[in-house]
Amino acid sequence: MKKITLLCTLLTQLVVSQNYTEYATGSSTDVDTNHEFGICMMGGASENDNAMIWFLNKANGGDVVVLRASGSDGYNDYFYTDLGVAINSVTTFVINNEAGAIDPYVLDKVANAEAIWFAGGDQFDYVSFFKDNAMEDTLNSFINTKQGVIGGTSAGMAILGSGYFSAENGTVTNAQALSDPYHNRMTLGYNDFLEIPFLEHVITDTHYDDPDRRGRHAAFLARYATDNNTYALGIACNEYTAVCIDNFGRAYVYGDYPNYPEYAYFLNSFCTFEDEQDFLPENCVPGQPLTWNINGEALQVVKIPGTPNGDYYTYVSGFGFGNPYETFWENWSVNTGSFSTTSTTNPYCDLLGVSEYQRGTISVRPNPFQDVISIESQLVNFDVKLYDSFGKQVAKFQNQAQIDTSNLASGLYFMSVSSEGLQETFKLIKN
Repeated sequence: MKKITLLCTLLTQLVVSQNYTEYATGSSTDVDTNHEFGICMMGGASENDNAMIWFLNKANGGDVVVLRASGSDGYNDYFYTDLGVAINSVTTFVINNEAGAIDPYVLDKVANAEAIWFAGGDQFDYVSFFKDNAMEDTLNSFINTKQGVIGGTSAGMAILGSGYFSAENGTVTNAQALSDPYHNRMTLGYNDFLEIPFLEHVITDTHYDDPDRRGRHAAFLARYATDNNTYALGIACNEYTAVCIDNFGRAYVYGDYPNYPEYAYFLNSFCTFEDEQDFLPENCVPGQPLTWNINGEALQVVKIPGTPNGDYYTYVSGFGFGNPYETFWENWSVNTGSFSTTSTTNPYCDLLGVSEYQRGTISVRPNPFQDVISIESQLVNFDVKLYDSFGKQVAKFQNQAQIDTSNLASGLYFMSVSSEGLQETFKLIKN
């Protein structure tokens, strides 16, 4: 009997070891901290220390879980000791299959973490192991209910948008994506995996030092717009650059500019168009070269330099991007499979700007606001809906020119004003 028991124990350990490997550093006792929501995305080379400090500070001394499908414990000492941020523990799971991802012990560690980091590798491993199962549910609960900080580099960044390139059939080149946006390597997922605030309509990409990435990223957005009949957005990073988004939607860019050309890119497909249909690609069909030209302005791209202290930022939401300072603007387009870029000036495409904004017959002020928002309009009948930064409706009014917001916490809000087919949305900050 003892031999049988010992054999069962060894077999159980073998199965667990085949499904995942765990590397633990720090305390084995779980702690609860006053953590904060955030998103940190790295371009794929060595991590930017200041961005990683930003990430760890959001955990507020809590527990960090690193999820990866290859490699070992390279993040453990880096997070736990090298950056000088006090945290309770770092646990790395190298997941080998779906069974490892949905192991109850792994899920419990993920659920109880304050910070989750996705390493690089092959993003299809993450899609295969984590999607449509208990791990997906646990991750989305961590993001939207617990509101912990999440991030990733390279493949780990690639899976964070509501749209994503899955790499199911391997990577895809510029030439393949532009010559046929439905090439068998153009495997995209839409709104069916991670649900991360501020990344609605967004497809991310990394390793942007390689110019070959930009044309294929444009093709990703063309597919998203075509397949979903809606606008598409993109966020991308050069290899040593990071984008860190806080709970107000402020996207800070970290790097070593001006010593090195380290930038983040924010791609917008609808900033100069009144009608959502106006910005759809002219030709995005299987077997034919992509054309997304629209007078050379299919994509309006703001290139923001990353500095050691994250001095420059833009506001991010599922509606688009704000107009930051110290930036470079470009127009991107594709004509019969040929990708081109041109420098341009700020098109002021932030329809949801954080300064006082007036458009058409409606104005909303002040912005930022404190306890009262005033709506000025020639409309007699109009509906007002107010949403928080996570897209939850927090208030609804009708025909009210003065909106009492004294019960709302400080932060980022979106106000939708609609009447008889007219609808305008405003991004507002409460101090």
